[in-house]
Amino acid sequence: MNEISEVKSSKVEPKKYVLKRQSSDAIVSYVVDYNKELNENQLKAVTKKDGSILVIAGAGSGKTKTLTYRVARLIEDGVAPENILLLTFTKKAADEMLNRATTVLDNRCEKVAGGTFHSFANYLLRKYSSFLELKNNFTIMDRADAEDVVNHLIGQIIQKKEKRFPRKGTILDIYSKTINKNISAETIIQKEFRQFEHCTDEILEVHKAYVKYKRTNSLLDYDDLLLYLKVLLESNDGIRKKISNQYKYIMIDEYQDTNTLQAEIVKLLASEHNNVMAVGDDSQSIYSFRGANFKNILNFPEIFPNTEIIKLEQNYRSSQNILNFTNKILEKAKEKYSKTLYSNIINEAKPALICAADMQTEAEFICQRILELIDEDVPLDDICVLARSARMTYNLEIELAKKNIPYKKFGGLKFIETAHIKDIIAHLRVIINPDDIISLNRILLLLKGVGNQTVNKLLPVLKGQLNPDIKLLPVKCSTELKTLLHTIYELRNTTLTPAQIVSKLIKYYYPILQAKYDDYTKREKDLEHFEYMAHQYSNLEDFLSDLALEPPDKSVSDVDEGSIKDEYLTISTIHSAKGLEWNTVFIIGAVDGRFPSVFSFNSDEEMDEELRLMYVASTRAKSNLYITYPIDMFDFATNTVLSKPSRFIDDVDESILEKWIIEKEGF
Repeated sequence: MNEISEVKSSKVEPKKYVLKRQSSDAIVSYVVDYNKELNENQLKAVTKKDGSILVIAGAGSGKTKTLTYRVARLIEDGVAPENILLLTFTKKAADEMLNRATTVLDNRCEKVAGGTFHSFANYLLRKYSSFLELKNNFTIMDRADAEDVVNHLIGQIIQKKEKRFPRKGTILDIYSKTINKNISAETIIQKEFRQFEHCTDEILEVHKAYVKYKRTNSLLDYDDLLLYLKVLLESNDGIRKKISNQYKYIMIDEYQDTNTLQAEIVKLLASEHNNVMAVGDDSQSIYSFRGANFKNILNFPEIFPNTEIIKLEQNYRSSQNILNFTNKILEKAKEKYSKTLYSNIINEAKPALICAADMQTEAEFICQRILELIDEDVPLDDICVLARSARMTYNLEIELAKKNIPYKKFGGLKFIETAHIKDIIAHLRVIINPDDIISLNRILLLLKGVGNQTVNKLLPVLKGQLNPDIKLLPVKCSTELKTLLHTIYELRNTTLTPAQIVSKLIKYYYPILQAKYDDYTKREKDLEHFEYMAHQYSNLEDFLSDLALEPPDKSVSDVDEGSIKDEYLTISTIHSAKGLEWNTVFIIGAVDGRFPSVFSFNSDEEMDEELRLMYVASTRAKSNLYITYPIDMFDFATNTVLSKPSRFIDDVDESILEKWIIEKEGF
C-alpha cells in the first residue's frame, strides 16, 4: 500500500518481450520497450536517472506519460519503489499516474509514495508531530472553518470599527500570501491591499491571535501543513536527512504551479542527493492569485545546479493549425522558455476570430454553431465554452436554455461544502479531536433550543472532555444535549470501522436533517453516498484528512439529474479547464479590457499571465477553435464601451487566424 494514497489496481502481467542494453557494469534487462513507447525527448527524460532535471512539457506533449514511464524505468533500474516520491496537485493525478505505471510494468509501482504536497505534509506531520509540539490528532480546517475562526477573533479584538476593516476572507488571503510567498504581512498589505494600510497593526494582531488559537485547539489550515513541514525539515537535521534519504528520487508534476514555500520544501527534501525532476510548462502558469510563483520554474536551474533542461514540444492533442496559432501567442511573452509546439495531426479547419455586433448576437452565433457541430457528429460533451470570468456567460446561458441545449457550468457549491455534509464531518472531527472547538460549536448549534449564548457557556466546559456524565454544566442539560454527548462518547470509544461510525452518526443526525431542511429527502442521497465513501477507509483519521485535502466536487443529486450520464455542453472558466481537452472550444468575450483584464494593463507580470491564460484556453482545443468578441461590451469599472478584440490576437495574420464578422440580423 502507498504511504500517502492507496492505489487500487488488478494484477498486471509483465510484457512478454525482454530488452537488454549493455552498461559499463553489467547487462540490464528491461521489460518495457521504452524506445518504442516514447519519442526522443520523452525517452531522454525517462532514462536520465540521477541529478536534477527540468522537463518543460508543452501543452498536450505527454507529460503524464513521461512521468508514468519514468516511475517504471526507475524501478527497472533497481530503485526500490519506497525510495520514489511523486508529488502532484491532486490525489486523482497521483493515483492515475501510479495506476498507469502499474499497467506499464507491474504491481511494484503501487508502493511508490504518491500524493499532493498537502497530503504528504499531513502524513509526515502526524508521524513526527512530537518534534513540533503538535498533537497527532490535529484537525485540518477547510477555508470555511478558517474564516469562522478569523471572524470570531475579529469580534474579540476589533471592538469599534471607526474605519473600514477587511472582511474575514481578506484577512485570510493576506495571511496565506504571507506564508506561501514568504513575504511580510506589511509588504503584502502595502502592495496588494493598500486600502487597509490604516489598520495594519490590527490585522497583525488578528494574525497573531489566529496562530495562537489554532495551536491551542489543535487546528491546522492548509497553509500550516506546508509551513510546519518546512519547519520540521529545517529545525531537525536528523529528520531531514532521514526523509531525504528515504525518498532518493523525487518527481514534481505541474511545477509551474508551486508557491515559494513548496519550492523551498522540494529543495529540503532533495538536500541529500539532488535527484529531483520537475515537470511543468511555464506557459501554463496561471494561478498567481492562489500564491503560485511563476519564478519557481524559471529559477529551478539556479536552485539546482547542473540541471539538464529537456523540452517536450510534440503535441498529441491539437491539430497543427491550432498550434500555429498558440505558438504565435507565445511569441508575445516577455519571460519564458522558448519552445515551438508541433503535431502530426492534420485538420483543414483554422482557428477563427468572430466579431459579433453585441453579446446577444455572440450568444446566438455560438448556439447555432453548436447545433451545426452536432449535425456534423461532434458529441455535445466534446464541446466547451471557456470564459475569462464566470459572469461573461450569462447571455449565453439564457440562449442555450431557449435552444434546449443542455449544459453544465463548472463552479458553484461543492459536495463537501453543503451544510448537511459539513454537519456530519463536524461530528466526526469532534470524535477524533475533542479540542476542535470550531466543529464543537457547529454541532452544538444544531441542537434544539441552543443558541450562541448557550454555546459560549458550554464550550469552555465541554472542550476536550465530552463525557456524558460530566457534572456542573453551566446550563440545564437538555435531552438533545445528553443524546449528543452519549453519541460522541460511544463512537469515540469504539472499534467500529469508519463506515459503521458514519452509519450510526447518520441515524443520530436524521431527525436534525428532517427538522432543518425542507428538501431533506434530496439530501438523504448525499448522506448515503458519504457512508459509501467511508467504506473505502479502515481509519477514520485518514478519511477525514482526505476529505479536507481532496474534497469530492459533485453531490449525488448532480449524478441523478443526468449531468454525468447524459451529454451536455461544458461551460467553464479557463482556470477550471486547465488539463482538460475537447474537440471544439469557444473562447467567449475576448474583448480588450476584459481579456486581458483592464487591471493587468500596468503590470508586465500580470499581462504575461493573462497571455498565458489565452494560451491555456486555446490549447484545450483538438480540432476546432472559435474566439468571439462583441463590439459593444460596457465596462462598469472604467465606464467605457469595450469594442476591440484582445491585443493578444488582434494582429495575428489571417493565414493563421481567420476573421469572421457576424451581423446582428443573421449569419
